[in-house]
Amino acid sequence: MRVVTPGQAARHTGSKYLGVLVAAKMARNLNELRRNELLEDPTLGNPDEVREKLTTIAIEQVRDGKAAYHLIHRRRPDEL
Repeated sequence: MRVVTPGQAARHTGSKYLGVLVAAKMARNLNELRRNELLEDPTLGNPDEVREKLTTIAIEQVRDGKAAYHLIHRRRPDEL
């Protein structure tokens, strides 16, 4: 099992918190893609095949700088 720390993800994102958030969002997107693939072709899901966890894939991509992301700054309303 490979271990990727939040500090390693921070190298490309600037902070541990942002690195983990980017990886979590990527993992959700990867999960949705995988779910859609299985709905289209149920034979793709081989139960004997060992697959890497989506969260591990996502945080490794963030660590390696392969994750493209951009921040959207939201304005707070003046009054609620």
